[in-house]
Amino acid sequence: MAKHLISLTINGDTYEDLVVSDNQTLLDVIRGEVGLKGTKRGCTTGACGVCTVNDANGDAILSCMTHVLEWDGEAITTIEGLADTSDLDAIQKAFVHYGAVQCGSCTPGVIMSAKALLNTHPQPTEEQINEAMAGVLCRCTGHVKVKEAIRNAHRIEEVVSHAAGD
Repeated sequence: MAKHLISLTINGDTYEDLVVSDNQTLLDVIRGEVGLKGTKRGCTTGACGVCTVNDANGDAILSCMTHVLEWDGEAITTIEGLADTSDLDAIQKAFVHYGAVQCGSCTPGVIMSAKALLNTHPQPTEEQINEAMAGVLCRCTGHVKVKEAIRNAHRIEEVVSHAAGD
């Protein structure tokens, strides 16, 4: 099997000279070579969505179905890259506030799919939310609290402040 050297930027950090093989996926490199475990390995067929990450445009991509060689020189964001060093991203805050997490297996994929939706539709319709979440399986919540978090992410600072009595 042929080996290749690639460069990949993940969460703002550039990884030069990654040695990858022809059959490796982006998920293989994220979890194995780089060591980021937040992006989950589920079905490995693109059916469950738990491996979702965002590309440089903020679009959701299934890392288990994406050959890493296609991403040489490109940039992606994983669940670890959403929060900055001092604060969670608004969608992460909304998930915490609305209790939109259960067992945690699908949570990274759900959050990254939601983030991709909110990148293009900051106040999405119910139909847009349903479409964005259709690709991520969740056996615990049925997406009820997930949808509530997504609907309110654009105003989460206000919601949390009000709930705290500020």
